[in-house]
Amino acid sequence: MAATEDHSTTEAQSPAYYVTTPIYYVNDRPHLGHAYTTVAGDVLTRWHRQRGEKVWYLTGTDEHGQKIMRTAEANGVTPQEWCDKLVEEAWKPLWQHLDIANDDFIRTTQKRHTDRVQEFVQDLHDKGEIYKGGYEGPYCVGCEEYKLPGELLPGATEDEKLCPVHKRPVEWLEEENYFFRLSAYGTRLLEHYAANPDFIQPASARNEVLRFVEQDLKDLSISRSTFNWGVPLPWDEKHVLYVWVDALQNYITAAGYGSDPERFAELWPASVHLVGKDILRFHAVIWPAMLMAAGLPLPKRVVANGWLMVGGEKMSKSNLTGIAPTDLTSHFGVDAYRYYFLRAIPFGTDGSFSWEDFTARYTSELANDFGNLASRVAAMVGKYYEGSLPAATAAGDAEQAVVDGLKKAVEEADRKIGEELDFAGGIAAIFEFIKLVNGYLSEQEPWKVAKDTSPEGQARLATILYTSAEALRASAVLLNPLMPATAEKLWVSLGAEESLGALAAQTIATVADWGRLPAGATVTKGDILFPRLEEKPSA
Repeated sequence: MAATEDHSTTEAQSPAYYVTTPIYYVNDRPHLGHAYTTVAGDVLTRWHRQRGEKVWYLTGTDEHGQKIMRTAEANGVTPQEWCDKLVEEAWKPLWQHLDIANDDFIRTTQKRHTDRVQEFVQDLHDKGEIYKGGYEGPYCVGCEEYKLPGELLPGATEDEKLCPVHKRPVEWLEEENYFFRLSAYGTRLLEHYAANPDFIQPASARNEVLRFVEQDLKDLSISRSTFNWGVPLPWDEKHVLYVWVDALQNYITAAGYGSDPERFAELWPASVHLVGKDILRFHAVIWPAMLMAAGLPLPKRVVANGWLMVGGEKMSKSNLTGIAPTDLTSHFGVDAYRYYFLRAIPFGTDGSFSWEDFTARYTSELANDFGNLASRVAAMVGKYYEGSLPAATAAGDAEQAVVDGLKKAVEEADRKIGEELDFAGGIAAIFEFIKLVNGYLSEQEPWKVAKDTSPEGQARLATILYTSAEALRASAVLLNPLMPATAEKLWVSLGAEESLGALAAQTIATVADWGRLPAGATVTKGDILFPRLEEKPSA
């Protein structure tokens, strides 16, 4: 499904399962870290769609701020021209390439966003939540954030201090700003965290936020007057809104805040904000405090994923460790890419990308365990039954073990992926079932049973092959959120498209109902799901 620009209306129904990614800063092209969070959100929302739920998935781009302005100037174009070029030539095409099924793509330079942002901050100003003052301190343009002195790293000279994230010198800024009374919300935030222990996940992220808020919050500078690339404050146009205050509001402006009350009631509060751990405080402290001040509901969960590491450092363009996703998809394929990062790195922890580990998992888990199973079953149905799936008439304990294994896999995968956002654990549960089916096929040895031409022998062969094909039917449904193109190929090859309808219409609730694939379905051996890898491309 292609990325879309805007959905301004939706049916008035029950609340949707609303998932957001961070909106990504368009100072450069996307790298693996950006794609990691976006693929996770896509798998999560596809899983909930497979549950039969109404889902809304939002992503987009953050296009204001000093960093964007400087990058555009360095490239000899206006900030808007720079943003337009990057969004249309890099960001949207990558999400389409990675098969991201987002329902909306918001840009912070769109009028549907900027108008609502001005209304939001004007409301806070009218309520006395914003006041004028002065501020000075160390500022990282890369983070678009003032830093605390204790956070900084030593630089090349005694006076030089570095941002702990970007490892680049911070700048000393001194300007007259407007401030949001963040300090007034420390107690309310702590009370909310206590009453909603799952609001911030994982536990390590929650503990970090608790420590930060317990140290007493300082009021937040929310405007800048030293540059003009941003949303002007409606009551003082000499100031533009601090880029983070602008950006955070995308979650409500895209949901219809101030423009479509019916839609806003359906979508807000968000079910899950997916964020990188480096922007956790903005989402778990500043954003909920702003919503409290505005009298709006808070999101249900803020879930922070870890960093993808290269050489012991966070993957980023500024550290020269950014890797383009297409460098990997051109070699491994899109579905293997989607599989690998969520399978290999537990969501919420840091993890290192390894070409060798990717290759090993591709070969062992995807090509051998899964792809080879699909090929063997299709080949034997073709060889022994001319592609027409036989009926199972001689099921016994071995088949019951497969049925029970499927029920266990569905229950575990649904809990881990759908509720706990433990993608690695959920995928492992599905592949344990696939290994179980492989073991079943090896133990039953249908190629030997086929030599028994007695009625009993032929009934046994039919049962073995039906059991294996039905297990693959269930596997296609379970893997559809993770590897949609591959699952669709398998679905079609099993004849399930004709007999059961579209793969996307199958639900998690019914996937373990044994016997859904009818006897007589036309099974064909299509292309190999995971072809043998060529040699690793040279650098």
